[in-house]
Amino acid sequence: ASIGTILKSRRITISAQKLDPYLNVDPGTMSPYQHGEVFVTQDGAETDLDLGNYERFMDINLTAESNVTSGQIYSSVIAKERQGDFLGGTIQVVPHVINEIKSRFTKLAEKSQAEVIIVEIGGTVGDIEGQPFLEAIRQMRNDVGRDNVLYIHVTLLPYLNTTKELKTKPTQHSVNELRRTGIQPDVVICRSDYPITDGIREKISRFCDVSQEAVIPLTTVGTIYEVPLVLEEYRLGEIIVNRLNLKAQPPDLNQWQELTKRIKTPRKPVNIALVGKYVELQDAYYSVREALKHAALYHNRDINLEWVQSEELEKEGGYHLLHSAQGIIVPGGFGIRGIEGMINAAA
Repeated sequence: ASIGTILKSRRITISAQKLDPYLNVDPGTMSPYQHGEVFVTQDGAETDLDLGNYERFMDINLTAESNVTSGQIYSSVIAKERQGDFLGGTIQVVPHVINEIKSRFTKLAEKSQAEVIIVEIGGTVGDIEGQPFLEAIRQMRNDVGRDNVLYIHVTLLPYLNTTKELKTKPTQHSVNELRRTGIQPDVVICRSDYPITDGIREKISRFCDVSQEAVIPLTTVGTIYEVPLVLEEYRLGEIIVNRLNLKAQPPDLNQWQELTKRIKTPRKPVNIALVGKYVELQDAYYSVREALKHAALYHNRDINLEWVQSEELEKEGGYHLLHSAQGIIVPGGFGIRGIEGMINAAA
């Protein structure tokens, strides 16, 4: 999402796609406790919650083509085999499954007509179920030309309290794992809760065969909306433009800087009670939460969200949970559990 933001600030047209290795066809039937919210695109597709972040950051409308799961891929390949599309041939992961994955890349590119397609693979390097996706992006470099593909690896630098240091070994191992699949990262983005020194960047550069300027520190920030500014500070946008030989305008992130400044400025709060069935996992209401934050920012107010379990409102005296609320919002839910409490809150 943040990479899309810094590219769009250079007047480069973009679109995005999330590849999820799980075998569910889509998140629509998955438990919100496991997966978080289901983000619905403008064409009615039930997709991963990351697409909500893509839309909020990039200010674009995505469609069903932007979310691909292993379940979709295998269902499509098997359906084609049953219809005789493969003329009785033996169906294999390579090439049939891989070709189906790659066809989703080109389909989105053709439909969106974007200059850059940002493809994110979910999961962790080394996951068995993610291997077909890694093989697909490996092949894309030959299919569309080495100068038209750039690999960015996001990795975590854990901090050891006992020695007071950040460890680079997990990053070295994950990069080695990628290289064994034939993928050499062009950029390594290093997530950390503590500052990353130039010495650590140089070490990662040397062991991972990535230029030091392309080892990007990404220390935890106060709000996720700061992330594009951090990436721009370390010239990631310039690196991508140069590596892909893109025609770009000078970056303009003034509105983004103003947004983060407003987020950090203290404002008078408004108390809103969010009554739901899945409030133990706040990601189940990710888009609702962000929409309320943005609405509060627009009106120069802060938002104080009170998370209320709907089942508590079914108990005697449960209404005291709503006494301090200046407004109540009741998102949808499935099944009968907690529904009476949601109705009570609305009433």
